[in-house]
Amino acid sequence: MSKQFIWKKGAPFFLLLFLLVVWEVITRVMKVESWLLPSPSAILKEGIADFDRVFEQLGSTVQLAVIGLIIGSLIGILIAAMLHLFPKVKDAVYPLLILSQNVPIIVLAPLLVIWFGFGILPKIIVITLVCFFPVAVAALDGFRQTPYELKHYFHMMGAGKKELFWKLELPHALPFLFSGLKISATYSVMGAVISEWLGAKEGIGVYMTLASSSFRTDRVFVAIFIIMALSLLFFSCITLLERYFVSWKRKENNNYDTRNE
Repeated sequence: MSKQFIWKKGAPFFLLLFLLVVWEVITRVMKVESWLLPSPSAILKEGIADFDRVFEQLGSTVQLAVIGLIIGSLIGILIAAMLHLFPKVKDAVYPLLILSQNVPIIVLAPLLVIWFGFGILPKIIVITLVCFFPVAVAALDGFRQTPYELKHYFHMMGAGKKELFWKLELPHALPFLFSGLKISATYSVMGAVISEWLGAKEGIGVYMTLASSSFRTDRVFVAIFIIMALSLLFFSCITLLERYFVSWKRKENNNYDTRNE
């Protein structure tokens, strides 16, 4: 194992560790009040002490994030396929998709409560709205960037629009699609936490709200670190799926790097 490989894989960890050490030193030297900015050691101590309670809240957030991510991703893929297969529909709908992302979710959330109540539906809608757009845009770009030469070859072979989409355009768009899924995977956790601010009874968002209202800044940071860890976990899961479904692309890149060495 080369030193370059170790540095490439370990550099983010060492940087994070360095920042935590600097944070710890500053809070101790400057004697910062814990309610204003707790030290990393105090946050860790509180996280361990309150682990059972945090773990109980975690399941609700994960469930919301997973359901919202799946629904949002499916809707994003369907929208991208529809806009790609029907260009006239794309001309009319695509600008509206962009406009939909200009409405802040935190502003739209109270309206969803008024329309759909305090159940799970408005929460799923919030996460879906956050997740579908990156997937739709990434997939649409993947469809659009399919090489013209390959399309021409398929047409020469007598392939129809259906065969062209399923056997060429969709496989070619997979790397783009997974890029969008990675973004949506991280957004889904954020969307789940925001949705829990709508009046949920449990979840990391509720835990954070209660901690903030009682000036327990250490617990707020515990929630923040959990949200970051969940986002990283979701991102890693999508990356593993990408390695499985787009293994041909990785082999192609490896062969390209080998030829250039």
